[in-house]
Amino acid sequence: MRAVVVHAFGGPEVLRITDVPTPVPAEGQVLIRVEAATVNPVDLATRSGALTEAGLLPAREVIGIGWDVAGTVERTGPGVTGLVPGDQVIGLSDRLDIPLGTQAEHVVLDADAVAPAPAGVSSAQAATLPLNGLTAAQALDGLGLTGGQTLLVTGAAGAVGGFAVQLAVARGLRVVAVAGAADEPLVRGLGAELFVPRTARLGEAVRALVPGGVHAALDAAVTGAAALDAVRSGGAFAALVAGGAPSPLRGIRVFNHWIRADGAHLSRLAALVEAGALTLRVAESLPLDDVAAAHRRLAEGGLRGRLVLIPGLYRPVSVEQSVRVPS
Repeated sequence: MRAVVVHAFGGPEVLRITDVPTPVPAEGQVLIRVEAATVNPVDLATRSGALTEAGLLPAREVIGIGWDVAGTVERTGPGVTGLVPGDQVIGLSDRLDIPLGTQAEHVVLDADAVAPAPAGVSSAQAATLPLNGLTAAQALDGLGLTGGQTLLVTGAAGAVGGFAVQLAVARGLRVVAVAGAADEPLVRGLGAELFVPRTARLGEAVRALVPGGVHAALDAAVTGAAALDAVRSGGAFAALVAGGAPSPLRGIRVFNHWIRADGAHLSRLAALVEAGALTLRVAESLPLDDVAAAHRRLAEGGLRGRLVLIPGLYRPVSVEQSVRVPS
């Protein structure tokens, strides 16, 4: 089978599509035929060597690329229940130190990292849910807010930020969204009650809308201290990348959220997609062979939705529109 790997760190030119043996599922694992795999910022950080420099990924001869997957179960290992060949699934590969990621024709995942794919959406759309949806949901869990409280979401027009806005609204939270001025209609459409342009001084602008400051912030745009200034004393702050957590001033509980695979939670997110409460956004679908172009495009910024690699696709396709599944 073909798989995207790197043998040396660097720019997109170091990405290689290599023929490797199809992996075999061990006990508690499933083999998935990949129909779609999303390209995320963590893939760029893996390829460039930034994760290794940060001490998160040991150097090795071959490193696989890709976290998200949507596809079909082809084979199950011993002890797997609830999944059978032919099932349409989504899943998350949450380990860094591996020779094969999800950007491949097949991938083996632990069965408890897999969930049924949401009905009524394409594989490309479904593949955008696991990493970004779980990141937003788990970070919200860590913030521990209750209905009626206020949440600041930076990068609200992005993949994680967009999910965070919708999930927060579903939990009864009031959302203050931060994004580019042109994205205000988008994030309000996702459910944000209040909006602040990212060029504003966040502390002052947010406190003008929410006297005393918000109860918590989910910092998807890595604004750090600027977003912390918008949080009231004794509040909470979730950082999503290594080194993104500011000092815990004014008794604010600051933590770095580290994503973990969770098939049960992913099933609940898929149900929200089916209910129309979560919007899946694909910027463009590309052949697996165009992985280097996808890395370059993501690095340029400005995408609204994720780039998705399709192993079975051999020509570029048009941009897909956001989809919300009716309830």
